[in-house]
Amino acid sequence: MATVTRFAPSPTGYLHIGGLRTALFSWLWARHNDGKFLLRIEDTDLSRNSQEALEAILEAFEWVGLDYDDEVFYQSRRFDIYKKYIEQLLEEGKAYRCYMTKEELDALREEQMAHGERPRYDGRYRDFTGTPPAGVDPVIRIKAPREGTIVFEDGIKGRIEIDASEVDDFIIARSDGTPTYNFVVAIDDALMGLTDVIRGDDHLSNTPKQLVVYEALGFAPPKFYHVAMIHNERGKKLSKRDGATDVMEYKRQGFLPEALLNFLVRLGWSHGDQEIFSLEEMIALFNPKDINKSASSYNLDKLLWLNAHYIKNTPNEKLTMLLKEFDVDIADHDKREILLDAVKERGKTLREIADQIMLILEAPQSYDAKAVKKAFKGDAKAILTDFIAMLQTWEKPLHLPSDYHAVLEAFVAEKEIGFGKIGMPLRVALVGALTGPGVDEMMAIIGADETIVRIEKAVATIEV
Repeated sequence: MATVTRFAPSPTGYLHIGGLRTALFSWLWARHNDGKFLLRIEDTDLSRNSQEALEAILEAFEWVGLDYDDEVFYQSRRFDIYKKYIEQLLEEGKAYRCYMTKEELDALREEQMAHGERPRYDGRYRDFTGTPPAGVDPVIRIKAPREGTIVFEDGIKGRIEIDASEVDDFIIARSDGTPTYNFVVAIDDALMGLTDVIRGDDHLSNTPKQLVVYEALGFAPPKFYHVAMIHNERGKKLSKRDGATDVMEYKRQGFLPEALLNFLVRLGWSHGDQEIFSLEEMIALFNPKDINKSASSYNLDKLLWLNAHYIKNTPNEKLTMLLKEFDVDIADHDKREILLDAVKERGKTLREIADQIMLILEAPQSYDAKAVKKAFKGDAKAILTDFIAMLQTWEKPLHLPSDYHAVLEAFVAEKEIGFGKIGMPLRVALVGALTGPGVDEMMAIIGADETIVRIEKAVATIEV
């Protein structure tokens, strides 16, 4: 049997990284087995659906490159299918109409809690044959087993047994006729031929209810894998502040999709001590049975480290294209290769790379006060002035960083000074701060004429 997995988000909010990790695990297992990966939008809650959220989910899938098979499935377009199965269960006596009002249900719960019992529906309409009360639109409840246990083998957690008394006759259709979550999920998973359902363990409590639906309709259940949650570095539930934000926010912050997927696959899954995985390696090596039982920990430093790795290994042509989204267009810059090679060794995100590029290309309008205090002291003014003179009289071509490095070497040798004596004030003169790539690289990028202009401007600010 071909492997079929799915990811089934609700379009009521953005796709966060916990959801993306679940999607990635499901996608990898399908691709590992040359199977199918389906995308299903669970939009039966019509009042809470958001078109903006739906578009963000689809955009996120396109950005990270997780392709899905078949068309996107929308539960809101499948109500006729669900209605058919509700009628079937009613006809077979496996479901029934419940006329209990909300007030009656609330009173029952209060009474049960007062006696220290777990609040639950008491099944009073399970075998009801009398005259329905007037003015009450009934819900439809499924007949859950009253004895024994509900058992399934979880691919991560092992054998799970739930006493049947833990599952009451839950609602499968509301009083307005709309079907409920656990009912439609079970039907869709069955009709779409799901063989493996990989999802967060916050869904573990839903599985017994879905198994009740499978049993009632005679469907074979899939293999379930319930993945432990992602925690922050303090072992608590991941919050927005920790990184549980819109997947597309990672794009806006300058992360590469390859880095994000590599980061997510290691949150709960491993292959020896390997940290860096290509997508092809993930597909070849991934197996959900190797997912850890315990929660994984979100580590921003590791994500930044991975992102820096992928940036360094991104071809300059592609990097040029990506930087346009951060308002940096260097496609026609004559020193583009030197510029990118200089900055991509230091930037951890595309945004940082973009900032470093503009730091070099735009002449400083001001100078960092701390940098000035550290660099523009002593004989810095004289040293910079003399360096201008050497640049102006240098007879060899000045194009590459190595050409400018030769000037620097000649200068420190002639003046009999340490490199820091020219390096620090020169750096501040070029970019206004003690940051950026090597000064030889920066001079090669902006050229000798611009270098001289910037040094002269800086010299004019230095008080002797």
